[in-house]
Amino acid sequence: MKSLHHFPLLFLVFSLALATCSSADSHEDFLDCLSSYHPEESSSISRVVYTERNSSYSAILESSIQNRRFSTPSTLKPLVIVTPLNTSHVQTTVHCSKRHGLQIRTRSGGHDFEGLSYVSDVPFVVVDLSQFRSIDVDVENREAWVQSGAITGELYYRINERTTNLTFPGALCHTVGFGGLISGGGYGLLFRKYGLAGDNVIDAQLVDVNGRVLDRRSMGEDLFWAIRGGGGGSFGIVLSWKVKLVPIPSTVTVFAVGRTLEQNATQLLHRWQYVAPNLPNDAYSVVSISTMNSTETGNRTVLATFISVFQGSANELMPLMQERFPELGLVRENLIEMTWIESLIFLTQLPNETPEILLNRTYRNALLFPAFKAKSDYVRKPMQEIALQGLWSQLLEDVATTATMNIISYGGKMDEIPESALPFPHRKGTLYKINYNIGWREEENNNPQRYINWIRKVYRYMGAFVSKSPREAYINYRDLDIGRNNDDGKTSYTQASVWGRKYFKKNFDRLVYVKSKTDPENFFRHEQSIPPSFH
Repeated sequence: MKSLHHFPLLFLVFSLALATCSSADSHEDFLDCLSSYHPEESSSISRVVYTERNSSYSAILESSIQNRRFSTPSTLKPLVIVTPLNTSHVQTTVHCSKRHGLQIRTRSGGHDFEGLSYVSDVPFVVVDLSQFRSIDVDVENREAWVQSGAITGELYYRINERTTNLTFPGALCHTVGFGGLISGGGYGLLFRKYGLAGDNVIDAQLVDVNGRVLDRRSMGEDLFWAIRGGGGGSFGIVLSWKVKLVPIPSTVTVFAVGRTLEQNATQLLHRWQYVAPNLPNDAYSVVSISTMNSTETGNRTVLATFISVFQGSANELMPLMQERFPELGLVRENLIEMTWIESLIFLTQLPNETPEILLNRTYRNALLFPAFKAKSDYVRKPMQEIALQGLWSQLLEDVATTATMNIISYGGKMDEIPESALPFPHRKGTLYKINYNIGWREEENNNPQRYINWIRKVYRYMGAFVSKSPREAYINYRDLDIGRNNDDGKTSYTQASVWGRKYFKKNFDRLVYVKSKTDPENFFRHEQSIPPSFH
């Protein structure tokens, strides 16, 4: 009788052993499949396949983990990493992953806030596109073909090599992968003038669930629409994008002016809400909120840094700001003229003033904490000063010394583009977007809960002041707190719509329709991928 008490434990151990053996078998079978699928290329693909037996495995895995919250001893690692050099490597990986029941995670730059491009709770393969990053710039036609593994800094640099009068409206952070950027729509310094990155894509090449290579014409307008903002990892693996380049002036003007609570930061931010969304399209405006020790009292205080990049000269910007926002008290000495490429380096506080720093895809800003939790909101009505004061009290809590908020003004071109133009719906009527972030040191990764609890508390507080029905969120600031799919791939429409409508609003229905048409068995999936229409 005594042995019966241990039966459940023995059963659990036996089940885990079977699961481990099954994963190991799938792993080995998958590797055999890669070699046999294209025998003439077996030596070629073997050079881009890494398992834990390879000495380079850890270095490749770690190279693009941008959030160290997902680099712990307990984090499940991929069975295999594939770093494709050509299209057939991607096709073969899709085919063999399907055959042997392994999920795929596709990683361009590794900036998924929840690590979904390199983390999974089930056996999986990472397709790391870091070597799939060619860029072909056509200045005459103002176009470029960009492979998904390129980082935005590489694109800016390659365009700047050819001309200083054109660029692409991509991300501010230069290490953001191009594929990941566009998969979520992609906002940046020029989005108030030219729209999102996804608004400026004119063609793409994608490997679908059947291993076919499709372009815009062969994939159809529904799928082409879905991949430009519907989130990565749902519809296939996009190999490359054909994009429009946009004109920029020879001189841009930037300023970054800080004001503390003692210097009327609350009143200035309240006023900014009315000013910034109505500035000319040439102006990018953001307020970065952090805390510091007051030079006046020595106590911690809130610092609001008002930042702008203006597509024009200081002589144009100065009278504009004096007319629209005299309360800020800008003086001519606050304005710095520079080139467009210099403004990217300046705003991200890169240590090297030469454009070559933009080619460094492994650069880590020492000012940023390596592990973090982030959330997002959209605001359609200005917050009152008393609401801001309630927010400041939470930012001044002891746990929040590493917290920041970035409040990014909308308006401009974004008001002119219909909500349905891309899956990204946050257009007309949006005053600004908020990015909440709290970071911690990597050695605190074993117990980050106090930081996560704090940001969730702030998010609850802000619920009264932000968009409602749905409470909107930005897919490229991914947040699993707002909902997630089932691991078995059988997520209902109702369950997925909890998070899906926050990211996509009414566009979620069209995304489900496209998914049901193109990947009805839900092969490409993760915790927040678009589900087919299971009910």
